[in-house]
Amino acid sequence: MSSREHILDLLRQQRAAPASEPSDFSVRRFQWDPEERLRRFREALEAVRGSVHEVGDDWPRVLRDVLIERDVKALMYGPGGPHGAALETALERDAIKLVPYARPVEEIRDVLFTGVDAGFTSARGAIAETGTLVLWPDVSEPRLLSLVPPIHVALVDEGAIHSTFAELMEAQHWNRGMPTNALLISGPSKTADIEQTLTYGVHGPKELIVLVRRPSR
Repeated sequence: MSSREHILDLLRQQRAAPASEPSDFSVRRFQWDPEERLRRFREALEAVRGSVHEVGDDWPRVLRDVLIERDVKALMYGPGGPHGAALETALERDAIKLVPYARPVEEIRDVLFTGVDAGFTSARGAIAETGTLVLWPDVSEPRLLSLVPPIHVALVDEGAIHSTFAELMEAQHWNRGMPTNALLISGPSKTADIEQTLTYGVHGPKELIVLVRRPSR
């Protein structure tokens, strides 16, 4: 039997073999209440130099204070995003310039890469176990908003913080449809050289700020 015939014979045998039973895959589950999920999310994110701020409906004011503290002069945002109108109402007369991401990247490349200090996005959810934000970028809030400016600010609802990634996907029904891409963000961008010296901001934002919007009590 030639080598070619041998390979074809093996392929025929595999094709004829009965399908194996799927392995028993059990998903980890934690009985954490909302307070515990928020606490664990904060601890995990702050351990990698992210920052978390608990906010209410006054989140634009808190955002303004956070940006002024960091001397942010220009904030890029998606005017068609879920919080675009609230940002415009709260910051339109402020010292912080709002820069809309409303044109193709080829037309705003210079502004995006060198003309803004921070980018603002919403977040679809978060994972308490790993301190991870989950974003579904779309035409209203393109992915470059969270990847290019030196500071990334994200707003997430407390109720969208889940214990694990599997729990989040199940609760949000990812099996019914997914975006062309999803971003999982665990802290600011960082890299290390051969001596394991960490450097931040080389391949993306050097700072990640998360506003967790809690319901009124």
